[in-house]
Amino acid sequence: MAYSPSLSSAFNNTKNRSDKLSPQSGMCSLCTEDCTGTCELGLAAVLGAQTVYPTTTGTNQVASEKDYPIDYSHFNINGHVFGAVGANPTYGEANIFSVNLEKKFGKFNTVKMKMPVILPALIKLNWKDYFAGAAMAGVCCVIGEDARNKDPELKIKDGKVVAFPALKYMLDAFRKYDRGYGQIILQCNVEDDLMGVPEYAIKNENVEGIEFKFGQSAKGTQPVNRLKNIDEALEKHKSGNIVYPNPTDPEIIKAYKEGVCPNFYIYSRLPLWDEEYLISRIEELRNLGLKNVYFKMAGYDQIDLERVIRLGSVASVDMITFDGAGGGSGYSPCKMMNEWGLPTVLMQNVISHIIKKLKKENIWIPAITMTGGFASEDHVFKALSYGDGDVTAIGICRATMAAAMSSKKVGEMIKEGHIPNHLKQYGNTIEEIYGDLADLRAIYGKEANNFPPGAIGVFSYLNKIAFGLKHFAALNRKFDINYLDRSDLIPLTREANELLKGTLFGE
Repeated sequence: MAYSPSLSSAFNNTKNRSDKLSPQSGMCSLCTEDCTGTCELGLAAVLGAQTVYPTTTGTNQVASEKDYPIDYSHFNINGHVFGAVGANPTYGEANIFSVNLEKKFGKFNTVKMKMPVILPALIKLNWKDYFAGAAMAGVCCVIGEDARNKDPELKIKDGKVVAFPALKYMLDAFRKYDRGYGQIILQCNVEDDLMGVPEYAIKNENVEGIEFKFGQSAKGTQPVNRLKNIDEALEKHKSGNIVYPNPTDPEIIKAYKEGVCPNFYIYSRLPLWDEEYLISRIEELRNLGLKNVYFKMAGYDQIDLERVIRLGSVASVDMITFDGAGGGSGYSPCKMMNEWGLPTVLMQNVISHIIKKLKKENIWIPAITMTGGFASEDHVFKALSYGDGDVTAIGICRATMAAAMSSKKVGEMIKEGHIPNHLKQYGNTIEEIYGDLADLRAIYGKEANNFPPGAIGVFSYLNKIAFGLKHFAALNRKFDINYLDRSDLIPLTREANELLKGTLFGE
């Protein structure tokens, strides 16, 4: 059985001409000489290196299409009928509405969250409502790497950022609705760090949390983008970016004038962080006023995973987010989204073993977040349970952005008087149709009626996750989410059972 998809994909709107395929290659079993090349091979024959990345990115999201042989669907959720944990076994206390979903973390500065969810790094599509909805829901959210490139008014002097006015708008999207829960965090990659973005953010915008990026499940390297011409290449080179080939090279300039110059590409530097640098860098930023430090890590080799946790411990990092395959948001190589890294449940299993090992050494462990393919409350419950008390939160990225985008679109249609047919049964206005506005009004007052529909959608989606979590927790007679463990899971397959027992792959 082949787990990888065929050579047709939503990444680039390609399709196989035939439904008769060679499973291993993903090609049509019969290729004809008159085929116009509708599959990935045909598109690559025309567009070449461009097809390493999705051609459908931009105002869309795309993510892994690989069907992994084991995931959280291989587990069902357990249930109990006797007793109560975390509440007195009375009808007044032991009920769904009494389930505590709140979480807190932080080595030196405590961050509280209304539910065990964070919104991982993004700075594309409907980011304003993504951040605003996070504040409304009382959870953390992260501004994605290279956010400075979103600012047409960005100013760089001597290789350092001296003006980044768009950062204020990004932060304000969350801060406007901040109710004392969650935190908006700025992610920094190597380029951001070299350009002094952390210092600028702390000194000028009072940023309290910074996340250092090691990698993500869909993009373990860094993005490569083709540039239009030598002028754009020179501009990017001047701002301190790596441009290949070097547009200032006399031979390249000569080749460009003669019309024989290869394509120009801008490439972000690989995250070659090391312990010595990061420990001192984090201390430096804390001295400037930084309150919380985060790491973002992907499903690299087990040695790398352990090294990052140990580094996080020594540096007193508050939280490490581990991103499992497959994922994606649109700027990642197609095959990297499908074919690299540890799938989330396997990565979580490895991390669990590492944490148990480090605890035996009496090593302090930062808060742990798992992300990578989560979209509903059963996913969140299973991952928290599998974490066996060692997982603080679950990251929900692409699904939350889908809620932000669709809710914004629906809100616009309602205001224009074009209510989608499937929603007409619920009313005629935003106040009537958006079911959880009452909960927002209870928090913010009647001004919530004027909140952006996209942000209301993020709040409502996360509210659905929270309400569903309470049902599953009550089902297991656990009235505090902190009591979840692996006993709350039922393995459905031999592989899932071996994973729970720790015997899969000869562990």
